[in-house]
Amino acid sequence: MISRVTLPIGRLLARAGITPTMVTLTGTLGVVVSALYFYPRGDLYVGSAIITFFVLFDMLDGAVARASDSASDWGAFLDSTLDRLSDAAVFSGLLLWFVTGGDDPILAGVVLFCLVGGFGVSYIKARAEGLGVNCDVGIAERSERLLITLVSVGLGGLDVPYVLTGGLWILALLCALTIAQRLVETRARLTDPSSRVGGPEEQ
Repeated sequence: MISRVTLPIGRLLARAGITPTMVTLTGTLGVVVSALYFYPRGDLYVGSAIITFFVLFDMLDGAVARASDSASDWGAFLDSTLDRLSDAAVFSGLLLWFVTGGDDPILAGVVLFCLVGGFGVSYIKARAEGLGVNCDVGIAERSERLLITLVSVGLGGLDVPYVLTGGLWILALLCALTIAQRLVETRARLTDPSSRVGGPEEQ
C-alpha cells in the first residue's frame, strides 16, 4: 500500500538525478536540525510537524533505490545508522526542553529512558543478527516509537492535556517491554542451533 504512493515519487526523484544517499542525508539533517532547534525552544508543535515532514521524506530513499535499481548493502547500513542519529536528536531536543524551559525533571528522566531504551531495542536486534539469529519481534519498533513520540509531543505543543505526559510514559513502558521481548526471543534462538542463520561476528 505504502509503496504505491512512494514508488512514483521515487521515480520522479530518480529522474531528477537525486540518489538514495541524498534522500537519506537530507532527511536525517532535516530531523536533526529541526529537533535540536525547535524542541529546546519549546516549539513542540512546529518542531513535530517539520520533523514529521523530514521523516516521511527519509522514507523515500528505498523508493528511489528501487526506481534507479541502486539498492545496496551500504545504503541500507547508512540508512539504519543515520536513523539512530535522528532518534537521538529528537529525544535530546526534548530532554533539553524539559531540563530548561519545560522545567519538568521527571519527564526529562522519562525522555532519557526512552532515548536509551530505543537504542537498546535496536542494538539487541543488530547484535542477535550478528550472532546468526533473527530477532524481529517486539511491539514497539522504530516506526511505532516515532509515531507515539511525534503525535504526543505535537499535541502537547497544542496544549492538549495529558497527551504529552501520557504518550512519553507509554513509550517508556513499550520500550521496556520490547527490550524484554527481544532478550527472551534472542536467548531462545541462540540456545536452539536450528535457529542460526550464520556464524557469530563482532559488531
